[in-house]
Amino acid sequence: MIQEIHQKQSQYQQEIFPMTTKRRKLLLKTLASQIERHRKNIQSALRLDLGKSTYEADIAEIDYCLQDIKHTLKSIDSWAKPQKVKTPILVQPGTSYVHAEPLGKVLVIAPWNYPFQLLIAPLISALAAGNSVCLKPSEVSHHTAIAIENMIKEAFKPEEVAVVQGGVEETTELLNLNWDHIFYTGNSHVAKIVMTAAAKHLSPVTLELGGKSPCFVFDIDASLTKAARRIVWGKFFNTGQTCVAPDYILCQEKDKDKLVSLLWEQITNFYGNEIKESPDYGRIINAKHFDRLSKLINKDEILKGGNTDRDSLFIEPCILECTADSPAMQEEIFGPILPIIVVKDKQQAIEFVKKGDKPLAAYIFTDSNSTEKLFRNKISSGGMTTNDCLVHLMNQDLPFGGVGVSGMGSYHGKFGFDRLSHQKAYLKRSFFMDIDLRYPPYEGKLAKLKKIMSLIP
Repeated sequence: MIQEIHQKQSQYQQEIFPMTTKRRKLLLKTLASQIERHRKNIQSALRLDLGKSTYEADIAEIDYCLQDIKHTLKSIDSWAKPQKVKTPILVQPGTSYVHAEPLGKVLVIAPWNYPFQLLIAPLISALAAGNSVCLKPSEVSHHTAIAIENMIKEAFKPEEVAVVQGGVEETTELLNLNWDHIFYTGNSHVAKIVMTAAAKHLSPVTLELGGKSPCFVFDIDASLTKAARRIVWGKFFNTGQTCVAPDYILCQEKDKDKLVSLLWEQITNFYGNEIKESPDYGRIINAKHFDRLSKLINKDEILKGGNTDRDSLFIEPCILECTADSPAMQEEIFGPILPIIVVKDKQQAIEFVKKGDKPLAAYIFTDSNSTEKLFRNKISSGGMTTNDCLVHLMNQDLPFGGVGVSGMGSYHGKFGFDRLSHQKAYLKRSFFMDIDLRYPPYEGKLAKLKKIMSLIP
C-alpha cells in the first residue's frame, strides 16, 4: 500500500505540476470543512489518548488548525505570486523574479503529544505550497490517528493526501522511499534516523524537536503573581507534554520561596485541591512515559506535589528544587514536573543554560527592560517570549522552529509555505540590446568591462 501511495503521488504531481492556487484553496477549504465535521470525533479521540479537556482540544489542536487555514487562504495568492526583484545593470534590459514552485511529495511524521495539530499544521503548509502529502500519525495516540484517517479518507484522493498507520515497520518503509521533503516532529534520536534515511535520496528535511526550555525569573516583584500564573499555565497545559513548555525555572534564592508559594497557589486555583478529579487536567500518554517521568521525581527534592497513580496514568503537578546533577535535569522532562534551579545572579543563569544544547524555546519573566535585553541577546533558542509562555506559537507571522539539536527549519504561515516550496530563480532578457564585451575573442575587453563594473553603485 505504501509503495502504491508513493507512486500515485509521484504520477499525480507530474501530471498537474504546478498545482493551481485555485486547486490549493479548494483542498484547504475541504480540509477546514472536514475538521468541523469531525470535531466531536477528534475531541473524543484526544480525550481517550491524553485525557485532554474539550477546551485544550479546541484551542490547541482543532481551532488552532482552523485559524491556520483561515490565515493561509487569506494570504496564499500573495505568497504564490512571483516576487519581482532587482536586476543588475550587466544583465539589462531584463526582469528578475522568484517563483515559488511545489516540491512534489511531502512526508509528514507527527508525534503523540499534540497528535492532531502537529500532523495537520504541516499538512496545511504543504497543501498551500501545492504538494501531495503522505501523513504518518503517531501510533501511540492511536484513537486520534484513526480519527484523522477517517477524516482524510472521506474527502481526499490518496494522490493528494494519504494516511499511513503503523509503527516502526511502516515508518521504516516510508523512509526508504524518495520523498521531495520529509517533515518530522519528535525526539532527536528518531530525527537522526530520519535524517540518515533522507540523506540516501538527498531529500531535504524539516526537524521540529525539543530540548530543555529555560524560564528566567529575575528582577520582578509587582508582577510576580501574574508571572506565576502564566508559568503554571504554560508548564501544565497538556499535562506538561508540550515541546515548548518551560522545562525548568532559574531564579535567585531571595525569590524562591515566594515564587514556589505563588506557583502552587495558581496550580490549586486552576485544578482545585483534588487535582486528580479536575476535568481540566490530563493524563500521561502511556505507562512507558509514566515510568520514565516517575524516575525523574527525586523525593528529597520535592517542594510541592508529586503524587502519582500508575493505574490512571496520573502525575500530580510537582515542583522540585534541583541542581545540575538532579535526575530531572538530565533530559527534556515532557511532563508535569517543574524543577527550580537557584543561581547567584543573571550571569550564572546564562552560563547554566549555555552549558547545554540550544533549546526550542526560552522564557523571560521580568519587570526590567535591561534584564529582558540581556537574556534576549545572550540566549540562543528556537523562539523566545518575555512575560508569557507558549504564545509565540499563536502568531502565524512568526516562524516556529529550533536551532542546533532542537531542530532545523521553521514553519507556520508564510514560513511554512516557503519551507515546502522551491524558490526558483527566473530572469527574462530582451533581445533589444547585446553588448559585445561578454563574447570572445576577449583580447582588450577585460579592462573595459572592469571599468564599467567599477561605475556600478
